[in-house]
Amino acid sequence: MRITLVKKVLADGQDCRKCRDVMERLERSGQLARIDRILVADERDPSSAGWMAAQHYGVDTAPFFVVRHDDGRVEVYSVFLAFVRDVLQPPSPARRDDRDGPAPP
Repeated sequence: MRITLVKKVLADGQDCRKCRDVMERLERSGQLARIDRILVADERDPSSAGWMAAQHYGVDTAPFFVVRHDDGRVEVYSVFLAFVRDVLQPPSPARRDDRDGPAPP
């Protein structure tokens, strides 16, 4: 699996507030190392890689994550907590979700 983070840099050269928050949370949790690539959507450069990715995936908010699975599937997450839940901390096979109903005998 390859994970790309797309963050926005404002015209003053600073990361947007939400992007700073997400980066800080990833660093504090030690999960920043799981991010394979960071693309920047730079307000000063509409042709920057981050803007191209946003256009390609139809995303209009930052930050967002693109997850490429080994089987070729691609998932895009624009909600950080959903990304953490589904990708960074997926449930282990031994831990069942109540939605699955009772375990088979």
